[in-house]
Amino acid sequence: MKIEKMMVIGAGQMGSGIAQVCAEAGYQVYLNDLKPEFVERGFNVINKNLGRQVEKGRISADQKQEIIGRITASTNVTDAANVDLVIEAAVENMEIKSKIFEQLDQIAPAHAILASNTSSLPITEIAAVTKRPEKVIGMHFMNPVPVMKLVEIIRGLATADEVYETIAAMTKTLSKVPVEVNDFPGFISNRILLPMINEAIYTLYEGVATKEAIDDVMKLGMNHPMGPITLADFIGLDTCLSIMEILHEGLGDSKYRPCPLLRKYVKAGWLGRKTGRGFYSYE
Repeated sequence: MKIEKMMVIGAGQMGSGIAQVCAEAGYQVYLNDLKPEFVERGFNVINKNLGRQVEKGRISADQKQEIIGRITASTNVTDAANVDLVIEAAVENMEIKSKIFEQLDQIAPAHAILASNTSSLPITEIAAVTKRPEKVIGMHFMNPVPVMKLVEIIRGLATADEVYETIAAMTKTLSKVPVEVNDFPGFISNRILLPMINEAIYTLYEGVATKEAIDDVMKLGMNHPMGPITLADFIGLDTCLSIMEILHEGLGDSKYRPCPLLRKYVKAGWLGRKTGRGFYSYE
């Protein structure tokens, strides 16, 4: 199974990063989103990232243009009709993802693999809305995509071995490290990371220490590059809450109960860096 052309659905932070690394690896990429301005914003992020690489001497200006030339703007999902792989990087919502996969199943060629960049939603459930569950797989990239080496490759209940092997091999062409994971809530990364972040927020909520002190303990004592409260703001508090709810519902254990303070901040619209205010202020 050979991958040459592909589509990335969602031109946000994750989608634009995925499109960039795929184009850098030589793939022809459609970068798709609902509106032209969303796609343009994604292109601007890619242009900025590649511009930094030119400044650092890692690539030439000509190479930058070649990479950008491999990416085609798309606002119509029917462009998936001539691709070998689709990576969906839309909002972390099962209803939205299911609708996208239902559409893709009808549009994409029979041989095409449909992958989701979901960080916690079950691949088996996403695959069930298609008539090709054996060709549905999870590709969970880490943020920021151009920098982080890991990709969790999640096998759904029906994912074929050949599909897993194709995606694992393709991931290596992106200079990433594929790690095989079975389909459980939160996979590996978020099942371990998000309860730690949630516990850090509980520590703040209960008045054990200030947010600065909590972050310092984890950075200076545990050698984490970023404190958990800062990291929550970076990820997005709405995303943190969503993943904790998926863990709580999927595993049925009270230890995954989202902290009330996290819920309060999300209801206030204080979602972290992206809104200018979370546990810290970025205004």
